Amino acid sequence: MTRLYILLKDKKQWGGLYPSDDLLTARQYLKLSPIKDGDKVQVLNLTGSYRYLGEGYYCSLLAEARGHRVLPSVATLNDLASRGLYGPELKTMKAPKEADLTFRIFFGRTLDPQFAELGLQLFDRFPAPILEASLKDGLITKLKPKGLSDLSDAEETVFAEALDAFSHKIWRVKKPKRKYRFDLAMLVDPEEKLPPSDTGALKRFIRAGRTLGVQVDLITHKQAARLAEYDGLFIRETTSIHGPSFQMARRAENLGLAVIDTPEAILRCTNKIYLAERMEQAKVAIPKTRVVQRGDDDALEAAAADLGYPLVMKIPDGSFSRGVVKAQSIEEVRKHAGAFFKQSAMILLQEYCYTEFDWRVGVLNKEPLFVSKYFMSRGHWQIYNHSGKKTQSGGFETLPIAAAPKNVVDTAVKAANLMGDSLFGVDLKVVNGKAVVIEVNDNPNVDSGVEDKILGDQLYLTIMQELVKRMS
Repeated sequence: MTRLYILLKDKKQWGGLYPSDDLLTARQYLKLSPIKDGDKVQVLNLTGSYRYLGEGYYCSLLAEARGHRVLPSVATLNDLASRGLYGPELKTMKAPKEADLTFRIFFGRTLDPQFAELGLQLFDRFPAPILEASLKDGLITKLKPKGLSDLSDAEETVFAEALDAFSHKIWRVKKPKRKYRFDLAMLVDPEEKLPPSDTGALKRFIRAGRTLGVQVDLITHKQAARLAEYDGLFIRETTSIHGPSFQMARRAENLGLAVIDTPEAILRCTNKIYLAERMEQAKVAIPKTRVVQRGDDDALEAAAADLGYPLVMKIPDGSFSRGVVKAQSIEEVRKHAGAFFKQSAMILLQEYCYTEFDWRVGVLNKEPLFVSKYFMSRGHWQIYNHSGKKTQSGGFETLPIAAAPKNVVDTAVKAANLMGDSLFGVDLKVVNGKAVVIEVNDNPNVDSGVEDKILGDQLYLTIMQELVKRMS
């Protein structure tokens, strides 16, 4: 069960807002007895006395000590207390030109629509219920957290609407429905052409969650402001360092949520140069690899000569076979290198190892989860073929873990464990009887009728059980 506390300096500050049993004064909260085990607590600190070692500051500090999720956090308050910390970051945010005024932000919302985008950006970076931003010549000169007592009547209305959207627990009459132990956000992108889970798999994740007492909500990156409502985040859209998925993972981790995929896993897996270095140091077999820096033409030609033709060229952060090309000659190597170096200071060249299929081993918390064969796309050397108008992929075969070659499973687990304890999909080829790691993927595919072919519903339950363990 999740409980909500709204902290005020004085309950009279709640004034004409809808009555709520969740109100506590700062003094009441500071004297609060421990909550029974199993209860999750969310705290909205609206006291306004946020100065260092002030009453409101201690409310956030003790909330964290008690294991409560609180807005604003102590880290946010400390960040906002020093313009030297937040000032440089504000220069990257867009403000209306020639604006010279002060405005307020309520859970990312603003009274004036012209500040809507900026308000969301500021709340995303400094998650506090009420923020006040000062602008001069279109630049943010000051940012500070505010309390409920500082608001005008018009601002109270916007605040109430924002709070309503942010946390449904106060305003809406609870329906007589099953109570869930945890709330889990599952991040998806409805527009994605090659998502890591299809609609059928998403439905089975939701069903598995409810079986375990977890309410699973599908959210998109546009609902980032809602993350603090949840106990965990499960990412089911393709990850990248510069995309919203990584920012969501970081924010969720900072809020104390259980997260799969972790920011660490995303950072490590999305860069093939890190992968190659990590595997080589741990003596995990990978294709013969050469890393070349931009501008080093001699090294490029030497690497190509050493590897022989055909060879494979990769940009470090490609996914789903994108950013991976086959070169048949030094002319093609130079051509592709020129394009790749426009995007990255370093690229990889690898020996070409053709097999009819790749092994994919799913690994969760350092244990094998499923094993599949992914066959090459017809008439192509990769699983995914992006050369036509529509992306084509090869077939698949999923089999029991015990039926897969032991060296494939063992190598996959060792490789995944070098990247962390999250959910991974390890791609391998068997070359002359030896298991060779091609990639370790965070955010691996889990599609209905494919990876779940052997385990069925148990696959989704196992992943959800791991999330429950991390949320507990």
